Amino acid sequence: MQNATLILDGDCGLCNRLAIFLSPRLNKSGRMTFLTNESKEGKEIINKLSTKKQNVDTVYLIKNGKTHIRSAATIRCLLFMKWYYKILYPFCWVIPLPIRDLVYIIISKNRHKIFAKPEVCIIPSLNNFED
Repeated sequence: MQNATLILDGDCGLCNRLAIFLSPRLNKSGRMTFLTNESKEGKEIINKLSTKKQNVDTVYLIKNGKTHIRSAATIRCLLFMKWYYKILYPFCWVIPLPIRDLVYIIISKNRHKIFAKPEVCIIPSLNNFED
């Protein structure tokens, strides 16, 4: 499996919790780097994307030079996880994209109301996580 970069919102409690959840559950055959969209590296990657993707306030998963956003990015994270999470991928992927993205957008618009902003962003330190 190839390396991937997951770019999340560093000011978002949900994104922070997602990164904390993912990190210890990643399988050993692939590597995922976590960045925030506020970081220098995150901004550089986002600025290289098409204007349409740059203007989307979302999570980005970059793998093999291809960028996935919204629900496609979150569901593809399953492919980097241990086998018992990875088997969920086809069940999630079979849901039509418009429905998946609608659910993603609803959660995204309300994430700051539901999940408190983290006092300290843990995302950059997860790149050094060892199981």
